[in-house]
Amino acid sequence: MDKLSLYSQFNSLPKHLKEEVLNFIEFLQMKSKKSKKKNKREFGCLKGKIKMSQDFDQPLDDFKEYS
Repeated sequence: MDKLSLYSQFNSLPKHLKEEVLNFIEFLQMKSKKSKKKNKREFGCLKGKIKMSQDFDQPLDDFKEYS
């Protein structure tokens, strides 16, 4: 949709609907600003928060019959 057809469709609306369209545009702009404000995660930000057991790589007892 090009700008001219959008503009002509907007102008053909009654005044109360134009106000609704403008309100919706403002809503979309606020939504866009909120999504931009999100902080990007930094690599390594959870370092030291997760612990793995020492035998993590050892075979599980449940699979002994398959080996």
